[in-house]
Amino acid sequence: MTTQKIPISLVRSFEAAGRTGSFKAASLELGLSPSAISHSVRRLENFLGTALFERNGRGIRLNPDGEELLRHVGGAFDSIRHGFEVVSTRTPGLLRLHCAPSFAAQWLTPRLPRLVDDIPEIDVRLSADTDYASFETDEFDADIVYGQPQQTGNIVMPLGEEVVTPLCAPALAGTITKPEDLLAHSLIESDNKQIRWSHWFSANGLDAPPPNGSRFDRSFLAIAFAVDGMGVALESTTLAERELENGRLVAPLLGRSESVCYIGHHLVIPQSTRQRQIVRRFSAWMSRERGVDAA
Repeated sequence: MTTQKIPISLVRSFEAAGRTGSFKAASLELGLSPSAISHSVRRLENFLGTALFERNGRGIRLNPDGEELLRHVGGAFDSIRHGFEVVSTRTPGLLRLHCAPSFAAQWLTPRLPRLVDDIPEIDVRLSADTDYASFETDEFDADIVYGQPQQTGNIVMPLGEEVVTPLCAPALAGTITKPEDLLAHSLIESDNKQIRWSHWFSANGLDAPPPNGSRFDRSFLAIAFAVDGMGVALESTTLAERELENGRLVAPLLGRSESVCYIGHHLVIPQSTRQRQIVRRFSAWMSRERGVDAA
């Protein structure tokens, strides 16, 4: 066997398949068919005279020889990717970030000046919608998702516990001193939230009343409606942080009732971008801001 004769395309297919753990994921990343990836890996195994994957009907998994080879070629391709970043039109400080809309509007955007102060070279390109980021097409470097991430094979950093409690304008607060008082108020609904009014009332030993307030599909809209005194919103104090700090909203039952606590958001980083310095620095910054362990 002469390694000098091994085409680099075979090594690239192996590296993508080994890193992602899937011929299909590797094919999406490289713009080839899964069968082409499989064929390239077979050719590489023939060149080396050894199998690199354990194959079964449901998927593939690196065997010890494959893991050893990936440690070497993975580092080499990471170095190549870094070199391309340095000399390409993508500046080293560019961070293409996807984010859940309400987290982007309520928590992240107000902190962007602080982020730039802490990491002056960062150039954030922010996109916010409810779909998950497309990592296979190299469209984004990281994603902040609401709820549990759906994609596998990525680095996931939980962004800390959030407290969900009734929030209202100060003018309404005097009439709300116990959970039962909410039954006399318009309760603003957030349709896409994991924690709904029924969960909160159940946690406080009460049956939830029939829907009687306005409904929104984004938390930032529900928060804005509550600020205008149009009812009581059940929202995360993390998302309503600014409104609580400046007094436009209050949490009349915080400490007087059972709040619902959960981990609502996660930072998701694909394996393909984890070695970029700007991604690592942003992950560390998020870790400090949210008081959680870094990814």
